[in-house]
Amino acid sequence: MATANHNLSNYDKDTIPNAKNFRFGIVVSEWNDTITNGLFQGAYDALIDCGALPNNILKWDVPGSFELIYGCKHMIKHQVDAVIAIGCVIQGETKHFDFVCEGVTQGIKDLNVNSETPVIFCVLTDNTMQQSIDRSGGKHGNKGTEAAIAAIKMADLRRNK
Repeated sequence: MATANHNLSNYDKDTIPNAKNFRFGIVVSEWNDTITNGLFQGAYDALIDCGALPNNILKWDVPGSFELIYGCKHMIKHQVDAVIAIGCVIQGETKHFDFVCEGVTQGIKDLNVNSETPVIFCVLTDNTMQQSIDRSGGKHGNKGTEAAIAAIKMADLRRNK
């Protein structure tokens, strides 16, 4: 989502619903943890900045991005208003990258179709580690921040639909 001369991690708090009365689940892949920890911190900081209470943010770690689907599925059962799935898959020499990316994308899509709780896709699928660094707090902002803003908006939509 990063575009030239436009950092989508910058947001106007006045246009975001107050998150004080929402509960959020964040499921974080331990694989590429330097990146996923940065994404988590961006998400957490944005939620807090927008009014979420620390005790209303539940974080679970899972081994890898593929396991995000299972973690998010069970996080939904904890009466959260939105879930953020945070992961990072970096292209390697085999087709494993394609299988993991496709599986995670479809799995999170399925959770959104089959559940009333929105699950926000915050899984970087980059060609290089540098691209992931740039998107987890680097020159292209922090996709975790963007995911948190999406989670707040979707929690508000869910509550007011």
